[in-house]
Amino acid sequence: MQNKKKYQMDMCHGALAGQIFRYSLPVIGANIMALMFHAADLIVLGQFAPAEIKTAATASVGASAALNVMLLVFFNGFGAGVNAITARYVGAKDDQKVTRIVHTSIACGIVCGLIVAALGVFFAPTALRIMGTPEDVIGKAAIYLRICSIGLPFTVLYVIGAAILRAVGDTRRPLYFIITAGIVNVLLNLFFVIVCRMDSAGVALATKISNVLSALLVLQALCRFDGPIRLYFRKIRFHWQSLKEVLWIGIPAGIQGSLYNISNLFIQSSVNSLGSFAMAGYASAQSMEGMANVASAAYYQSAMSFTGQNLGGKKFKRVIRSILICLGYAVGLSLVFCVFFHCFGKSLLGLYNPDPVVIGYGMERMRVMVSAYFLCGIADTITGALRGLGHSVKPTITTILGVCGIRIFWVLMIFPHYRSLRCLAFSYPVSWALTGLVNGMILFFVCRKMLRLARERKHLK
Repeated sequence: MQNKKKYQMDMCHGALAGQIFRYSLPVIGANIMALMFHAADLIVLGQFAPAEIKTAATASVGASAALNVMLLVFFNGFGAGVNAITARYVGAKDDQKVTRIVHTSIACGIVCGLIVAALGVFFAPTALRIMGTPEDVIGKAAIYLRICSIGLPFTVLYVIGAAILRAVGDTRRPLYFIITAGIVNVLLNLFFVIVCRMDSAGVALATKISNVLSALLVLQALCRFDGPIRLYFRKIRFHWQSLKEVLWIGIPAGIQGSLYNISNLFIQSSVNSLGSFAMAGYASAQSMEGMANVASAAYYQSAMSFTGQNLGGKKFKRVIRSILICLGYAVGLSLVFCVFFHCFGKSLLGLYNPDPVVIGYGMERMRVMVSAYFLCGIADTITGALRGLGHSVKPTITTILGVCGIRIFWVLMIFPHYRSLRCLAFSYPVSWALTGLVNGMILFFVCRKMLRLARERKHLK
């Protein structure tokens, strides 16, 4: 068994700025490596696929990306629920409830992963046609999406397992695991495309084999952990009270992510109407911009874990300070990525596809998006803090209205008059700004109420 103190972090004591920095760095690294899976698919196809199918193969991966992500985001939301509740009971030192959360979450992930995988396999072509995917792309896109769906249960197990490890402060091993899987993914991509002469099907197969590896590694870590999050396969079952607590946060988070991506499907459909070159440029830029979004994802996770543990430990002032520190880090890192991509964007897009028309389309989107990613960082960090505090329904409602509503309105009412990738890109910062503002107001009142209740309890004592 592994020493839990070697990996576990006590978030209720110590210097918060340093702790959050150490916690977030491996999360950032893991998020970048996760993006590299999709980027490796696009780069290998763009560089090594036969010239006559290169653009179509790259476009097929881009067309599938939004649907593929939508299959995952619900489980990322479920992972958020697992993380928040586990962190809270770790902070409260309630080992029995932590153990029940772990085994219930794994059971739920297995069952739901298999169900969603089956839906992805059967309905892939239909969903792509609804999105208006061109006929010269839809065949390869359907194969790519079906292969990704088959491997989905393993991806879900990695997401849940990593969420459990991060709830106790272990952010390093999920990074190690995904680096290992990422190396395997690149090697298999090259093998399937160069040696086996496969296209989008080859890179999809490489990605899923790598996902299986990362899932096995994270499950092994849980089985060997010396502490309450240790996994015993014979104990995997549904504990209904624990499931209810996880789903109270996880389902709204999953619905939010799914609806968030439904709005992105509307945008992808609009991109598809501009042709395969625009699709390829959009897919390349979207993959690169994901690196700018790692700050948002990392400090969403950090805010959720630190507020969860400190709420469980009744360290209310540390809750407030951790939120402010996470916001500062998220904005600062987003601005660093902004400068980097403005300087090197064209060169990096050329790695995906050297065609100047494709690069031009990619830059059209990127110039708008990377300049505004700090707004995404603010909005996501606030949402993570609210979920760590046990409030998941409120940010879900505001996101549905503020993000999904605005983007769908933009596609239906504004894009027809200004048909360009630049126009579509502007829908993102507008939705981030409005959602962040509303959720920020909600967080202010939640924290004020929490501090008032804490003062009242102290006075009664």
